[in-house]
Amino acid sequence: VRNLKAIEADMLVFYNYPKQIRPSIYSTNMIDIVKRKAKPKAEFPTEQSLDTFIGIQALSYNDRYFNRIHKGFGQVQDTLESYFD
Repeated sequence: VRNLKAIEADMLVFYNYPKQIRPSIYSTNMIDIVKRKAKPKAEFPTEQSLDTFIGIQALSYNDRYFNRIHKGFGQVQDTLESYFD
């Protein structure tokens, strides 16, 4: 319990963001995409090759959905921009 108390603020940080975008923040979509694409590969020769593969998949995902606004983000865009001013 003490260990959980020590990391509680980091584990629940998405509660600091508006309710409209929380589902997108803790979504596992990216994890599911990487798992689906890595499955046929079965085994990576080194940890570095796995890291590279995951990085390429993340970049590809970002490129594909660059102009897409996730559900809720359009509604709170001003609020999110104020976090980074």
